[in-house]
Order: sequence, then structure tokens, then C-alpha cells
Amino acid sequence: MATHIVEAIQREMGFPPLQKIDPNIQETKDRSLTQQQKLGQAAIPAVLAGFFSFTRSDKGCNYILAGGGSKNWLDIIFEDKKGLAVEKVAHYAGLPVEETALIMEDIAREAVIIIHEAPGKKPTAEKIRSYMRDHRHNILVHLPAALQLGYLFNDNAMDDRTNKMEGPVSNFMHSIENKLSGGGS
Repeated sequence: MATHIVEAIQREMGFPPLQKIDPNIQETKDRSLTQQQKLGQAAIPAVLAGFFSFTRSDKGCNYILAGGGSKNWLDIIFEDKKGLAVEKVAHYAGLPVEETALIMEDIAREAVIIIHEAPGKKPTAEKIRSYMRDHRHNILVHLPAALQLGYLFNDNAMDDRTNKMEGPVSNFMHSIENKLSGGGS
């Protein structure tokens, strides 16, 4: 993995660098983030968490491989909970819901490009699933707990503070979690 997907999207979209969430306070250590920083901090990992969940199935991976058509990616990855996901990000960033939805859709389109190209010349559903599984921890360490996205995806582990911990033992445990979070068809 040359570049983490979070960093790639942050740079491509022109957001300030994201901060890792402190597992003790469940928020960034710097509490004086600008509106633009808060937007990137919430929207990028939220959209990527949606794609992580979406790529747990062959159907989701194959949809990405096929290009997904002209549909709205937020409708696809969040389904009937899109409005709630966008509202949570908008509230965190202090922006209008409509503006937040447009920015999140732009992030989603950029994510699809990266996810589609990541497996190389012969992409498969398993390669996409593996790529997202490898990035799970990096997504979760940037995901603000205030968003409570685990509820949206029926995945309580997403909001668990242990996913924000880092260090030799924690990193080893996260590598095991990533292997176990593979998903099926």
C-alpha cells in the first residue's frame, strides 16, 4: 500500500490533512478545527466507511468494477440511511445538509476511482474487498465517534474506541481484525 486511501482523497479533493481520533476523548486532540477541517474530518472517513461496508459483498465489489452507472453513490452505499449519514456529517461540520451532500458525493466519486484502480490491471471482487479490508483501520482512526456510523451499518465495531488505538500490540490486533472482517458474497 503506497498511499492510504484517506490521504489520497484528502489531497485530491484539496482538504487540509485529517487528524487521527484520540481513543481517550473520541475526538481529535485539536478541538479548534475550522469548518473546512471538520468537513474533511467527517465526510472522507464517513464515505469510505460506507464503501468499506459496501465492499463486504461480491455484489458491491462487482458494482464498483462495472463503474456503477450514473447513480448517486451516496444512495448506493448508504441506501435508505443516506439522509441520516449526510445530516450527521453536516451537523459535525456545521454546514447545510444540501452542501454537505454535494461534497460527500464528490468524495464518493473520487473514492470509486481510487478503489477501482487500486487492484491493478486485472481487478476482481476479491482484490477490491482485500484493498478495502487493508484500509479499514486507517479509515476508522480518522472517523469521528460523534458520527456514530456503526449504527447505520449495523457494525458496532466501527464506533469502538479500540479501533482508534495504535501501537505494536494494537496494530497486531488490527491486522487480525482486518483479516476477519473480510465479508462474503
